[in-house]
Amino acid sequence: MQQILHRLTLQDLSFPPTEQALSEPNGLLAVGGDLSPPRIINAYTNGIFPWFSEGDPILWWSPDPRAVLPLDKLRINRSLTKFLKKSPYQVTLNKAFNQVIELCADAPFRQEDTWILPSMMQAYQQLHQQGFAHSIEVWQDNYLVGGLYGICIGGFFSGESMFYRAENASKVALVALRNHLLSEHVDFIDCQIQNPFLQSMGAIEISRQAFSQAQARATQRQFNDQFWQPQALHLDY
Repeated sequence: MQQILHRLTLQDLSFPPTEQALSEPNGLLAVGGDLSPPRIINAYTNGIFPWFSEGDPILWWSPDPRAVLPLDKLRINRSLTKFLKKSPYQVTLNKAFNQVIELCADAPFRQEDTWILPSMMQAYQQLHQQGFAHSIEVWQDNYLVGGLYGICIGGFFSGESMFYRAENASKVALVALRNHLLSEHVDFIDCQIQNPFLQSMGAIEISRQAFSQAQARATQRQFNDQFWQPQALHLDY
């Protein structure tokens, strides 16, 4: 069966069904539209995310399989356990979102050009202001050494990017996020696409159908009003 790449218009915020995504490149569903908060929220609600490079049109993805991190399976090995016991870091939630996304865009370990372009950065900053995008910050002596950010709709958290400028700082951010989400009995973090780091931390791949079912259940959950308020986080593990 011939596969068709769907083209979005500015007037219509809807997306085609995710099962219509291309098999090559894996998961490419649609092109075009814009990065307005309503469209991005609608995308994540349906298991779709934007991902494109400078010079490309806006591309929307729903890969199969999908990478997820079951929170009860997060791998904290012996060396990380030892580090956490004596961690020199302090961890906060939503205290420095703009700094985190800027540092994720400039992370020196990226081998390819960043996809966190100015248009993406502005869109996610707007989503943060509206209460949909959140950051974890890792500090050492008031210096931001690591962090991550992502989108949360209901009880569904989709991780977007992370960075580190000191030993284990991104892992510490992930542990802190895991702890925070587990306090509201969240089952998993959406990691979108598998990579060696995520796999080493316990991420697995599941089918798009299984992901869609789990994601639909997660978006129906509701957190208390204080859950995403700026606060210090603890590193229990």
